[in-house]
Amino acid sequence: MNDLTREAGASLTEQLAMRYAERIQQRLLLPGARLPSVRECARRHGVSPYTVVAAYDQLLARGLIEARKQRGFFVREPRHAPAPPRTPRHLPELPPPIDATALIRGMFLGRAAGNAPGLGTLPPQWLDLPLLNTALRRAMSTAGASALQYGDPAGDARLREVLSRRLADVGVAAQARQIVTTVGATHALDIISRTLLRPGDAVLVDEPGWAVEYARLTRQGLRLLPVPRGVDGPDLDAMEALARAHAPKLYATVSVLHNPTGGSLPLAAAHRVLKLAEAHDFMVVEDDTYAHFAPEHAPRLAALDGLQRTIYVSGFSKILSPGWRVGYLAAPAHWVERFIDTKLLSTLTTPALLEHAVALMLEQGALRRHAERIATRLTAARARSVRLALETGCRFAAPPQGLF
Repeated sequence: MNDLTREAGASLTEQLAMRYAERIQQRLLLPGARLPSVRECARRHGVSPYTVVAAYDQLLARGLIEARKQRGFFVREPRHAPAPPRTPRHLPELPPPIDATALIRGMFLGRAAGNAPGLGTLPPQWLDLPLLNTALRRAMSTAGASALQYGDPAGDARLREVLSRRLADVGVAAQARQIVTTVGATHALDIISRTLLRPGDAVLVDEPGWAVEYARLTRQGLRLLPVPRGVDGPDLDAMEALARAHAPKLYATVSVLHNPTGGSLPLAAAHRVLKLAEAHDFMVVEDDTYAHFAPEHAPRLAALDGLQRTIYVSGFSKILSPGWRVGYLAAPAHWVERFIDTKLLSTLTTPALLEHAVALMLEQGALRRHAERIATRLTAARARSVRLALETGCRFAAPPQGLF
């Protein structure tokens, strides 16, 4: 992906050095991580090998990386008292490392100012408050006294049965006993990583990807292995090389309507990902957060694999309301009890009343009709945004799809 430009205020060398310095300071590249070879970095960013060598020299001078003879360049352990960086006087000073929690806090603090680009949520005026009111009233009337108690540790039984049927519609065969509800998809991802991984384990992640997920995994003490992600999916050769060198335990990915490229995994690439997972013995976590915006034919890794080496994650906050934190995971049967144990230690149970309301909306087709209305509005809004962008001279690195 060539994200460098000759029209910027800094040279190509300085831009490239700044990009890698930011990733190191944000801990997206951890100590010991190997930087791309000079040739690969030049190919990836559309620059000459000389530019890459000069950029790496700047990073060496700042003490951010080290060169190992006949092995390449590696991220260096941070020094306790770093010397002032020796950079050209005209190189702009890098901002402090961005903390993911600061980004999230900023998202909530900015609500009063209205919608912001890249917020990842639908405009409130698109959402259906009467639909949610009706579903909650019906849930209260059908739940009875059970609404006053803790829910089932695995999640609302009615919702899990409905989800089992819904997953079958996208080719994922999961019985209700293989499904565990969560407080949104992020909670599902957290349960999985806390159950399956230990500090020091290596995890394959898409690059670019969701910064909050990077930060969460880093705080668990995990080693992130960035796999370049484009419109047509991950760089599978890079994934294979990383898997061979680092023996990862897990690959976390958004296979359909990836954030932020908007791309979906082609069938051939999906098959190869699963082959690599089998060959190198790692699990695949498929985050299908944008399922309600996805085309019906989009292949899911969990469908191809039959939930053997995959764990499927999704939720409803993107389509219903950000505050309706109802998510779930579908997993191989032998992992389910361990996931429930982790869930019990983190939240005891999940909001049974909201889960029951979602089950009713699914059963009665109300959520499907709402999603169809949203899809129509989203298609029109996307087309208008693309037209306005093109009229002002912008160009797209990838075809806009879904929310991106």
